[in-house]
Amino acid sequence: MTPEQLSSAILNALSQLMAEGGLAKAEIPSSVVVERPKNRDHGDWATNVAMQLGKSFGMTPRQFAEILASKLETVEGISKVEIAGPGFINLFVSPGASASLVKTIVDQGVDFGRGDSLVGVKLNLEFVSANPTGPIHLGGTRWAAVGDSLARIFDFCGADVTREYYFNDHGGQIDRFARSLVAAAKNEPAPEDGYSGQYILDIANTVMDQSGKDLLSLEPDETQEAFRSAGVELMFAQIRKSLHDFGVDFDVFFHEHSMYESGAVEKSILRLGEKGHTFVEDGATWLRSSTFGDDRDRVIVKSDGSNAYIAGDIAYYLDKRERGFDQCIYMLGADHHGYVQRMMAICAAFGDTPGKQMEILIGQMVNLVRAGQPVKMSKRAGTVITMEDLVEAVGVDAARYSLARSSINSSLDVDLEVLTKKTNDNPVFYVQYAHARTRQVSKNASAQLVERSEFVPEALSHLSEQNLIAQLAQFPQVVETASEFREPHRVARYLEELAGTYHRFYDHCRVIPLSGDPVETVHRSRLWLNDACTQVLANGLGLLGVSAPERM
Repeated sequence: MTPEQLSSAILNALSQLMAEGGLAKAEIPSSVVVERPKNRDHGDWATNVAMQLGKSFGMTPRQFAEILASKLETVEGISKVEIAGPGFINLFVSPGASASLVKTIVDQGVDFGRGDSLVGVKLNLEFVSANPTGPIHLGGTRWAAVGDSLARIFDFCGADVTREYYFNDHGGQIDRFARSLVAAAKNEPAPEDGYSGQYILDIANTVMDQSGKDLLSLEPDETQEAFRSAGVELMFAQIRKSLHDFGVDFDVFFHEHSMYESGAVEKSILRLGEKGHTFVEDGATWLRSSTFGDDRDRVIVKSDGSNAYIAGDIAYYLDKRERGFDQCIYMLGADHHGYVQRMMAICAAFGDTPGKQMEILIGQMVNLVRAGQPVKMSKRAGTVITMEDLVEAVGVDAARYSLARSSINSSLDVDLEVLTKKTNDNPVFYVQYAHARTRQVSKNASAQLVERSEFVPEALSHLSEQNLIAQLAQFPQVVETASEFREPHRVARYLEELAGTYHRFYDHCRVIPLSGDPVETVHRSRLWLNDACTQVLANGLGLLGVSAPERM
C-alpha cells in the first residue's frame, strides 16, 4: 500500500464513521498526510490526522484516534493499528499488501509517479535568460539545471509547460557589447564599462571574417551597428548551443526588442492607464505601484519620452497572460531581490493575484572549488566561470545533478574534486551506480534463468525488502511535493536515499540463488523488486535531466 492509498483509506474510514453515526458530522480534508516513521517499531506508516481533526469532532485527539483505529483495523492490507502518545496513529501493513506496489511500478514503467495535480494548467516557466553579451556563467548554469528539472517535474504532474528564454536585445548592455567587439577588432583595450575575454576577440574576428567587407572603414555608427547585429546573433547562437549540449532546450525565445517594434509596450501602458493605475508628474508617466505593495511608485516613461526598464517588464507580463498562461514563473538571480515587489505590483495592477498568476523564484550564487580552494579563472571569459568550464571539468550529468540537488535558497559550493570521484562521496555517481547495479543484477538473473514468470508479494517479507518497497512507494509524493514547492532538489535527495536502501537490499537479499540451489518464488519476486527499483531510479534521474547508465 502506498501513502496515497493509505490516505484514501483513512478518508473513507472517516466518511463511513460519520455515515454510521460513530462520528459527528464535520468537514474532512481532501487528503491526509501519511509518513514513514524514522523508527520501524512505530509502524510502516504513521499519521497525525487525529491531532489535526480531533477538536473539529468535539473530542481529544486520543479519543478520535481510538475510534478511527477501530475502523482502520478492518481495512484489507492493514495488519495492525497502534495509537501512540496523545493521538498519533501507527499503521502496520501486511507484506503482501505493501509488496503489491512492485508489480504496479514495473507495469506502469516510465509513467510511475506521474500525477495529475497540474492537469489543465498552462504554465510559462522563464529561466536562464542570460543577456547575449557573454557565455552563461555559473549562476545561469544553475538556473538551467534547476529550471529544466522543474519543467520536467511540472510536465510529470500534468501541466502544459512552456520553457521560455527572454532574449534581452534592447538596451545599454547591448551597446556596451558592440563597443567591446569594435575595440577588440581594432586591437584596442575594452571600454571601461565593456566586456573582455577571449570570447570577445573570437566573436569580433568571426564578424569580420563573415562580413565580406572592411567593417572598420565604415562610419563609426555603421561599424558599431554591424558588430552589434552580427555579434549578438553569434553570441546567442553560442548560448543556445551550450544550453542544448547541457540538455536544455527552450520552446520560446522571446525577443525584448519585438515588444518595442510591435507597440506592445505602449499598449500595456495604455491598459494600465485605463485601469487608473498610472499618473503623470514632472513630464513623466508613473505606475501607482505603491498601491500594490511596492515600496514606491515607479517611472514607466521618462520625461524625455524614453521608456524606463520597467516598461518592458509590464509589456512582457501582459503578453504572457494574453498568450493564455495561467501561471507565469520567473526564475531570477540573487541580484534581483529588489525586483520582486515591483513585479508583483505589475501583476496586481493588471487584476491578477501575486503568487498565483505570477511567481518569482530567486536563486543564490554558485562557487566553484577544487579540494576546498576557490576556482576563479575561466579559459574563455577571463574572471567569469562559464557553463562550458563546468561541463569540461565534470561532465553534463555531474554538473546538472550537483546544481539541482541543493535548495536554490542557499549559496552552493560545487567541488570539482568530489564530482570527478567514482566513489560514494560523489552523489551523482552513487545514484547512477545504483541504477547500473540493478541493470547488472537483472542481466545476471536472466543468465541464471531467474525470470519474472511469477510474482508473489507475500514472498517479500524480509526487512530489507520491505524498507525498499516503502522507499519506492514515496516517489509519487516526492514528485508532487517537489512540484508544489518548486524544489527539484527533493527528487535528488530522495534518489540518494533510494540508492542507499537498494544497496542494503542487495547486500541482504539474493536475487540469484547460490550455485546449485534451485530458483524459487522468492528469487523471481525479488527480480520484480529489483526491476521496480531500476524504473524509479530511471524516472527520478530523468526528471533531473541526468542519464541512467546501464554500466558504470
